[in-house]
Amino acid sequence: MMNRISDAVKHLIIINIIFFVATYALKLGFSDSLALYFPKNGNFGFWQFISHMFVHGSPMHLIFNMYGLWAFGTPLEQIWGRNKFLFFYFSAGLGAGIIYSLVNYYQFNGTYEQLISSGLSITDIQQLLDTGSYNSGILESVSESKLSEFYATYNTPAVGASGAVYGVLVAFAMYYPNSKLALIFFPVPIAAKYFIPIIILGDLFFGVTKYSVGNIAHFAHIGGALIGFIIAWQWKKNQFKRWN
Repeated sequence: MMNRISDAVKHLIIINIIFFVATYALKLGFSDSLALYFPKNGNFGFWQFISHMFVHGSPMHLIFNMYGLWAFGTPLEQIWGRNKFLFFYFSAGLGAGIIYSLVNYYQFNGTYEQLISSGLSITDIQQLLDTGSYNSGILESVSESKLSEFYATYNTPAVGASGAVYGVLVAFAMYYPNSKLALIFFPVPIAAKYFIPIIILGDLFFGVTKYSVGNIAHFAHIGGALIGFIIAWQWKKNQFKRWN
């Protein structure tokens, strides 16, 4: 099933590697315009909902995503065909970016309203967002951790194909539920129908509790998984014909 890489998956991997070499290795300096920024940030552009899928922050980030794309995307492309797989992949990635941004927007606005209620002006809040500095008196109304999260949400862009890959993972589990998979830190093989939900529940837990290790866009993963599930469920239910 996974013995030969399919055409769309191969070209997606090549494009991702080219972008990585250009942005990370050669440091050509256009990654900021491709990464997905918070909608109120001046660096935000609507194209970033797609372009962020081709930018990765480190070699391991790229390797993990491209391995997932190859291992789980190839069998899906083989049963769906190239065009159908590409539609699915970009839909999951786009959905991941939109849902991630909506969750950030909701959380950002909550803190924003708290700051307004505490007496800060719009100018004061913008200075906090631009510089990260604030009067310590604000801490009587808003916690330091919330202010740090508020600042990070505004200034930290999301990069990577993880959202789209999560969509691919969910679809793989739906079409190949009994395939055995194993985690690096838990090498006992587990059926895909159990393995993938465990990963997604982990993202939901870390996204809600903020216990995440590292700067991981958990809600982008959840968004990609959700859109992937909806599309794959519809296709499996209706048995759409192959797209040529």
